[in-house]
Amino acid sequence: MRLITAHKILIASATIFFVFFALWELRHYSSGGDLWTAARSALYFLVSVGLGVYLKNLRRWYKLR
Repeated sequence: MRLITAHKILIASATIFFVFFALWELRHYSSGGDLWTAARSALYFLVSVGLGVYLKNLRRWYKLR
């Protein structure tokens, strides 16, 4: 296994983790109504989107080197 393959696996698993963690926080927000919980949910969702964009463009950035 090449290092780039392991990196892709780790980034993909982190992306999935952050999506589910954002949904988990959103569920807690719907039951409790705490504003900080909604803010954390939005932050985790933005992190997952950022990691997804990074993963999508990783091949192009890797070839530039």
